[in-house]
Amino acid sequence: MARSAYSYMAMWYRKVGREIHERLMRKLLIEWRRAPSVVRVERPFRLERARKVGYKAKQGVVVARVRLIRGPFNRRRPDSGRRPKRMGVYGITAWKSWRQVAEERAARKFPGLEVLNSYWVADDGIYRYFEVILIDCNQPTIRNDPLYSGICGKEVPRRRIMRRLRERQRRLIEHLKKTLLPKLQSG
Repeated sequence: MARSAYSYMAMWYRKVGREIHERLMRKLLIEWRRAPSVVRVERPFRLERARKVGYKAKQGVVVARVRLIRGPFNRRRPDSGRRPKRMGVYGITAWKSWRQVAEERAARKFPGLEVLNSYWVADDGIYRYFEVILIDCNQPTIRNDPLYSGICGKEVPRRRIMRRLRERQRRLIEHLKKTLLPKLQSG
């Protein structure tokens, strides 16, 4: 059975193509470090992953690369007054995932666009890179596409990423509207 082009692209992110990929990435990451933290890119770096999460090469679909600083989420050590025994400095975990932080930063940078999805691209010693797919709901090609109707519909709240309305939560809300709302209105 013949393999698809996307399966060969995905091979670079597995052990099979790791050596060649690392040499290529070293040059790219130097350029990405010098660029701003949120950059609009012409096309996705990982095309096979972008297609899986909903990317289409059409008007109104924008891809942004977001750079996040890596490292532990440590608080500042208290330096005045009494010294607490355990001080609450180390081992604090963030409430949000790296991916969600990247999506929120891209949404702030492009306020007229809605976040569709995102995925990991690369890591280096200092930074972690994600690509975020954003869509313009005012574009006619997007409004007429059934794939994006769940995000650009009339009932769907705007700026959903800031309110953490992910895909699973949106499906749950739709299910509850279909099942519980008729029972409440009839009773």
